[in-house]
Amino acid sequence: MLRLVKSICVGGFVALATTSCWELEQEVLTGLTADDLANSPRPELIDVLKQGAYASVIGNWGGHGGMWSINEVSSDQLAIPQKGADWEDGGIWLRNHRHTWAVGDGAYNGAWQYCYGIVAQCNLLMSQYPTIEGLNAELRVLRALAYLWLIDNFGNVPIILETDRGGNPPQNTRQEVFNFIESSIKDNVDLLPKTFVKTNLNYYSAHMILAKLYLNAEVYTGVPKWAEAEAAIDVVINSGGYSLEPNFFANFSARNSGSSENIFTLPYDANNAGGFNIHHMTFHYGNQATFQLQEQPWNGYTALEEFYNSFEPGDARRASLREGQQFAADGRTPILDNAVEPNDPDGPTLIFTPRINELAPNALRQAGTRINKFEVPLGSPNSLDNDFPIFRLADAILMKAEAAFRLGRTSDALALVNQVRARANAAPLSTLTADILLAERGRELFAEGHRRSDLIRFGRFNDAWWEKNPSQPFRNLFPIPQNQLQANPNLTQNPGY
Repeated sequence: MLRLVKSICVGGFVALATTSCWELEQEVLTGLTADDLANSPRPELIDVLKQGAYASVIGNWGGHGGMWSINEVSSDQLAIPQKGADWEDGGIWLRNHRHTWAVGDGAYNGAWQYCYGIVAQCNLLMSQYPTIEGLNAELRVLRALAYLWLIDNFGNVPIILETDRGGNPPQNTRQEVFNFIESSIKDNVDLLPKTFVKTNLNYYSAHMILAKLYLNAEVYTGVPKWAEAEAAIDVVINSGGYSLEPNFFANFSARNSGSSENIFTLPYDANNAGGFNIHHMTFHYGNQATFQLQEQPWNGYTALEEFYNSFEPGDARRASLREGQQFAADGRTPILDNAVEPNDPDGPTLIFTPRINELAPNALRQAGTRINKFEVPLGSPNSLDNDFPIFRLADAILMKAEAAFRLGRTSDALALVNQVRARANAAPLSTLTADILLAERGRELFAEGHRRSDLIRFGRFNDAWWEKNPSQPFRNLFPIPQNQLQANPNLTQNPGY
């Protein structure tokens, strides 16, 4: 009898990955040996094996301080203002926002470890079960997703295979990593199921990874691949398995697993797969009463005023930002902040205003609109149940629009953008420029982890915005973390650092 414990652990190479575990459940398989498992084609067994790899993706994506955070706070949409001693954090998030980060800042090491934790878990399973073809194909595509994040954030990084055995892996060029991601998808995509399961990679989500790679090809390699990007996106759009949800916010509800629009999601679960705590990261301490939360929020992440003002009044997506006076769960009792600063014009009444008085050191406690995109059920604990959409159809449609625009088919691109806007009750656009397209991606995909990459691709990441001066182009890559340079002498720092 073989007892498979679905105890999900993330681990890997020394200095490349950290370890964390939580136990989901046990499945007892009577009469089945470990050798049987290694050679068994039974789908339910393969699903058990995959869970460790997918758990490593859930990892620290939806929590504060990791990959999502460094990408969003470094963009023109979000900031974490310092409120006296609150959110000072050694200045790391101020530097992240202002593009003055240092190689020793821990968040970048955390993002690096997150990605290599995924790589390590995929490699471990492939080395243990090399004969299960479908499993290995899916793991290679999942590993390619981790390398897509690595190439986007860090550029030249080591390619580590399931046949490698520790040591100090050599650093590969960005072109080599690009080629590795591309071949990983192309060589394995036809072995993936053409189903529409959202929490595992399939034929269509693999094409989304390939489309993202091609969409950013000019950034990564200097050679644009717009036509290739559009071809990969068309596979997804023409699949027949995805459609825009009539209600934009259905994609982010607490029970969004049935969304017809989401393509690949991280299946967070408050009890068994926690870590998605965006409600704590953004809402004011007093909003504990708004949602009857089990713990007090942290009053951190806020949207920039200019981004808030980019929404038209009738655009349903504007509700992705929480503004105005805040009330308890009854909708009538005003929430007060009795520790409010004397110079706050709103007084003790908790009112989220779009304007933030300053980034640091004395931002007002209730300044700035808050991330309101994901449903927060009454009585929520510190983790949410909402699945986080890594890929969804609206993104694919806007990606196709961008590819068409870059290829000179502006009218086709305009029609696609207006298709997405129509769902949000936003008035149709009559013209389309690169700036308009970038802004539309920002409104649609706010707080989903895409903005930094979009700004770089459109050549706007180094622009000045609120509390940020123009930054130098070398900042388009984060530094190779100091911890990794010290652990692996084969690594070379990115230029400029």
